[in-house]
Amino acid sequence: MEAAQQARENAHAPYSNFRVGAALHATSGRIFGGANVENATYGLTVCAERVAIFKAMSEGERNFDAIAVVTDTDTLTPPCGACRQLIWEFCGDVLKGKTETLQMRDLFPKPFDSSNL
Repeated sequence: MEAAQQARENAHAPYSNFRVGAALHATSGRIFGGANVENATYGLTVCAERVAIFKAMSEGERNFDAIAVVTDTDTLTPPCGACRQLIWEFCGDVLKGKTETLQMRDLFPKPFDSSNL
């Protein structure tokens, strides 16, 4: 959680002011932080969860056992669909909420993965 909160400090959200931080824990013990980076077109915006996953993958990590996502809101904010897809594909059932525990299959009930190919 601390790493995700620190990552949120680096968010670039001048349009929405919705700052998000994520921290992905690899089974090797390494933690990869990510912050959302907005673009004026919104379509080119990248979410914090994807930044953390891409950083870890680009540095050779392939096994993860936890991800933390923090926002500036008082209520829990679930990951978007694109992030849910990547979390499922690269992390499996690792997403847990602050006040509730959620299985990835409940957030993303019909994922597209290698079994669909």
